Amino acid sequence: MQRITKFFPEVAREMRKVSWPKRKELTRYTIIVLITVIFVAVFFAVIDLGISNLIRFILE
Repeated sequence: MQRITKFFPEVAREMRKVSWPKRKELTRYTIIVLITVIFVAVFFAVIDLGISNLIRFILE
């Protein structure tokens, strides 16, 4: 039980040392992540569509 009660104050102390991003940085990083996720999703959708059509063409 002592270890648990000691754990949380240590976590709080370490969290004060963290260098949190500024609002501008956070917005930029969020936009980059969203654009990357959308790009990868579209890329794999196109690849999947192409492979599906190729398999249909071969099987017909």
